[in-house]
Amino acid sequence: MADVALITSSFLPRIGGVEEHVRSVAALLRERGVDVVVWTVDQGDDVPPMVDGVPVRVLPCPLPARTLRSLLSFAWRGPTAAIRWAMAVARDRPAILHVHCFGPNGVWAMGAAIGRRLVVTSHGESTGDATGALAGSVLLRWALRRALARADLVTAVAPSVVDDLVARFGLPAGTALIIANGVDLDQAPGRQPPALPDRYVLGIGRLVDTKGFDLLLDAFASARLPVDVGVVIAGDGLERSSLIERAARLGISDRVVLTGVLDRGQIVTVAAGATLLAVPSRVEAFGIVVLEGWRAGVPVIATDRGGPADLIHDGVDGFLVDPSDRVEFSSVLERVFADPVLAGKIGLAGRARAAEFSWSAVVSAYSAAYASLRNPGRPGSIGP
Repeated sequence: MADVALITSSFLPRIGGVEEHVRSVAALLRERGVDVVVWTVDQGDDVPPMVDGVPVRVLPCPLPARTLRSLLSFAWRGPTAAIRWAMAVARDRPAILHVHCFGPNGVWAMGAAIGRRLVVTSHGESTGDATGALAGSVLLRWALRRALARADLVTAVAPSVVDDLVARFGLPAGTALIIANGVDLDQAPGRQPPALPDRYVLGIGRLVDTKGFDLLLDAFASARLPVDVGVVIAGDGLERSSLIERAARLGISDRVVLTGVLDRGQIVTVAAGATLLAVPSRVEAFGIVVLEGWRAGVPVIATDRGGPADLIHDGVDGFLVDPSDRVEFSSVLERVFADPVLAGKIGLAGRARAAEFSWSAVVSAYSAAYASLRNPGRPGSIGP
C-alpha cells in the first residue's frame, strides 16, 4: 500500500518545472521512508518504469470536448482508461492522491480519490500554461473549481498563483498553503556545452512564447554591451526557429548560442559560467530558474510578472524588470556589466537566499501537510 501517489501532468523524459519538482519530491520522500509512487499522463513518451527507485505508472487521461469526433473518441478510449486507473488504485492503494499541475490528470484523480485524501498543488497552470489547456477547455476549468472545493488540502508554489485561484476558480481566501519550488544545492556540475562565449547572459527554459526569450534578444540587441558578450539560451521548443530568425534580423546571430536541452549537471555548469541570468517571461508562476541563478551566485534579472516578484528583493538579491520594456531591460543589462562590484554583491546575496529553497525544506513541508491530513488538528508548520 502506497502512502502517497504523486499524480503529475507530465514527467520524464520531458523536462520542465513540474517534472523536476515531482521527481525531486518523490526521490526524497522515498529516502525518508515514505512509500511513494508517481502516476503520470500518457502522452506517448517512453517513460521509464522506475526513477530514483520510485515506481512510475503511465495512465491514459482522455477528456471529451464539444465535437462529435472528440465525443466518439472518448466513448472509445474512456472505458479503457477507467480500467487502467482502477488497476493502478488496486495495485498501489494510495492513502493520499497528490495532484501536481492540474489538467486531465486532475480530472481522473478526482474519480480515483473516493475514500482517499486529495491534495491539489498548483504550479501556475491557471496563468502560465503555454499550451492554453485550461483556457481552451470548459471542462477543465469546471473540474479545477470542483477539485479545489473537494480537496482536503490545496497548495501552490507562489502567492500570485493562489491569488489567481481565489479570483477565478473559487478557492476560499486564506485556505491554501504556499510550498515553494526547490533547487538541489549539491548538484554536481556536468559537461560544458560547446561554443560558449567568454561572457554571456544566460536564459534557461522551454522555447515557448510565454518564456519571453524574444524579449531577451530584443533587449540584448539594444543594450550597449562589450562585443565579447553573448547570449546563451538553454532549452528547446516550438520557438527555436523563430528565435534564430529574430537573432538574424537583429544582427546578433554571431553572438547567440542555443544549446538545446541540457541535463541537471550541465545547467549547473552553464549557470556558473554566466555573467548574469535572465528570466524574461511574459508570465511566470514561480521562476525555478531564479533559484538556479542564485545557486550559481550570479546576478539574476527577472520578470516582474508573477512569482519572481514574490521571491526577489529588487536591487538586493536580484533585479525585477518589465520584460516588454526594452529600454528598462537593456538598461539593467548594461548596469550589471558596467559595475562588477554591484554584480558580485547581488550574486552573493542571491546565493545566500538559495539555501532557503532546498528540496529538503520542500519535502519537510509536504510531509508535515500529509501528517496533518492523517492527524487533523496536529500542530506544526508546513511552510518550507
